[in-house]
Amino acid sequence: MASETTAAATGAVGIIRRDPMAMLPFIGYHVGDYFTHWLNMGKKLGAKAPKIFHVNWFRRDAVTKKFIWPGFGENLRAVLWALDRIEGKGKATETPMGHVPTADALNLSGLDLSPETVEALLRVDPSDWNDDLADQRKFYDKVGDRLPKELREEQASFAKRLGLS
Repeated sequence: MASETTAAATGAVGIIRRDPMAMLPFIGYHVGDYFTHWLNMGKKLGAKAPKIFHVNWFRRDAVTKKFIWPGFGENLRAVLWALDRIEGKGKATETPMGHVPTADALNLSGLDLSPETVEALLRVDPSDWNDDLADQRKFYDKVGDRLPKELREEQASFAKRLGLS
């Protein structure tokens, strides 16, 4: 996971930060052990483990550079799709990063989004991931030998699915 820093978090704005749930300052032990704990918890819970969904509310239009998702007040639309998905009802397309809603699976009523904008919101473009994967590797290198091997394996698998390996 990554996010851009805000003035509230670090004083600098817009710097990409690898920090799961903004927890690094609060983890009282080595972050590699923290990751191991949560991977073990997932194994222990098995099918009862919470489902995880990745969203990018901050994708920008290539021309105007404005955010293309209408804003936080509309995020429930994606959450409702996720809930449908958990119940086996949400329609999706398989992509290198997982399942993405089909254009008709999201309730977009009342929004002024062109079909091209909806397509851009749902697109998984491998070229968008080059820099991100390189930054992830740098973060993993900082974690060092205690980084769970599963994380590097998943990253390599993801890069391969994207055709970037």
